[in-house]
Amino acid sequence: MTTYTLHVPDEVDPAEPEALDSAKLVPDAFVWPAFWFSALWFFWHRLWLAGLLVLAAEILVWLVGLALGLSPAAGFAIALLLSWLVGLEASSLRRWTYARTGRPIRDAVTASDVKEAEVKFVARWLREEGARMGAPPARPVTPAQSRSESPALGLFPEAQGQR
Repeated sequence: MTTYTLHVPDEVDPAEPEALDSAKLVPDAFVWPAFWFSALWFFWHRLWLAGLLVLAAEILVWLVGLALGLSPAAGFAIALLLSWLVGLEASSLRRWTYARTGRPIRDAVTASDVKEAEVKFVARWLREEGARMGAPPARPVTPAQSRSESPALGLFPEAQGQR
């Protein structure tokens, strides 16, 4: 299960039906494309400052490796470790960029995939909007409430009433 965070712009009115159209979901997981493509992944997602920071870190590590005269195998290992760090921290850098540009974290849920996270976010959003509008919160229906109340516990409840 992955934790997803919801980022909604500050200027969005929660009462609007289209409020979630401008929302962004960010999974808190290892990002394989960021591992393979590092700075390009950030630029693709329009995370300019984070992309420039990652690119500067990669160039700095490369220059330090050259200055120290590291072997190609050591340089490859260091570049691989840096890429691993970028893959681990890509989601955090994405959340940081969204918070910096006026899209703070509004909610977080745990879900198995993006579709389930979207369903949970919309359900919470609608439930909160209903509470703000004065509607009573919907009670979940349990199986005991949906059946007619019967004192019988077995498979044949109608036999209990014939005694």
